[in-house]
This record gives sequence, C-alpha cells and structure tokens, in this order.
Amino acid sequence: MPRIAREKSGTGVYHVIIRGINRQSIFIDDEDNEKFLDTLVICKKISGFKIFGYCLMGNHVHLLIKEEKEKVGQIFRRIGARYVYWYNWKYRRSGHLFQDRFKSEAVEDDKYFITVLRYIHQNPRKAGLCKKLEDYQWSSYCDYTGGRGITDISFALDLIGLDSFKSFMNETNNDKVLEMEDEKKRLTDQELSERIVKEFNIKAIMIQSEPKDRIKGLLEKILEIEGVPARQLSRVTGISANIIWKIASK
Repeated sequence: MPRIAREKSGTGVYHVIIRGINRQSIFIDDEDNEKFLDTLVICKKISGFKIFGYCLMGNHVHLLIKEEKEKVGQIFRRIGARYVYWYNWKYRRSGHLFQDRFKSEAVEDDKYFITVLRYIHQNPRKAGLCKKLEDYQWSSYCDYTGGRGITDISFALDLIGLDSFKSFMNETNNDKVLEMEDEKKRLTDQELSERIVKEFNIKAIMIQSEPKDRIKGLLEKILEIEGVPARQLSRVTGISANIIWKIASK
C-alpha cells in the first residue's frame, strides 16, 4: 500500500512525534535525554529550524518546530542519524532505533499552535510522571518559565505573555491533537502497580526479591500490558531500567 503524502504546513510549523521501533525505549537514563537535546542543538545550527516545544517521554518524543533552511523530513533524518549512531555505540546494539516514519501534523494558526504546545507540556503529567509541569526535567516548559534552554520561547510568549502562558499551560482541557496510540491508554504508575497485584498476585516492588528466572518471566509479561515502557516499570518495581530494557529488546 502506498504511503499517504505528508501534510504540508503553510507556516512551516509542525508537531512531530518520533517513537522507538516496536515501542522500544529510546531514553534509558538521563545521559540519553541529555544527548538527544545536545543533538537537537547541533542539528538546529546546521538545519536552521526553530524549536518551540519539546517533551522526551521514554519511548517517544514530541517536538513543535518550524522548518527554515531544510524541510522537516531532512531535519529528522539528520537528528536520527546522529542520535542513533551514538545510542547504538553506547548500548552495543545495531540496526534501527526509531520507527521508520515519524508522525507529523501541520500547525497553521496561533490558536492551534498554543494548544499543541500545552498538549506537549502536559504529556508527562497525564502519563503520571509528575504532578506539576515544572517538575518534569525533559520538556520545554521550564525553558519558558526560566528564560533559558534550547527552546525559541519568544514567539509563544509574544502571543500570550508569561503569566497567561503559565495559566494556560496548566489548565485542565480536552485538547485534541496528534498523539501516540499508546498515549491514549497509558497507565499511571499507581494504575500499573494495582494491575500487577491483580494479574500476578504480587506487589510491584516485591518482584525484585523473587528468583532471577521468575523476575525475568514477570517482567516479560508485564511489558506486554499496553506497551508499558521500561522506565515506568523500573519506577514501580525498583529494578534497573537498563535490565528491563534488555529484556524488552530481546
């Protein structure tokens, strides 16, 4: 079946989602997150794009960017090539890391622009990774509130101002934007812990005390639950995300 042509943006602004192949984690530890942000900075200088928002989410990334010198497809080929080369070297792996084709949508007006930005910033909270937007380290929210970072913050702040920005970003909403399939059904940490007790008759934090073979078997089964990411499973079990990632990638 031929691919559907990617929607072109008249403004050059796109909301882009990059995901790990087979829902694989693309950020195992803080160094990986930092490396990806460094890669964005390097590629931004080469490609000339603007970053209006980002959020790194374990097995996928949200970006709100504006293409300038290079088209969006070339931008993400450049980003992918640099980051995947480093990631494969670090984890002694080979082959693809990102799903073959990134998802994107055109952002054509200011109202939708600020709505998408809110959706990106609220992603970690909706996924149960934080209670306050400012507590999540790997999004552009703190670039806006702190006035520093890799994000081009002036466009959004010129639209609504800093005080209104903070209020709008934190509003409860039913925004409908491009999203990952698994974002629609992702469990919070508490929901995952409760489900583990219900389905496997063991508290999540007690799994690490089980024999090695049973630990491996339990982790394999839990990872099959609606695409549970390795980082989340690490949080609720206390088992290293690196160990869980190795099991998930086999």
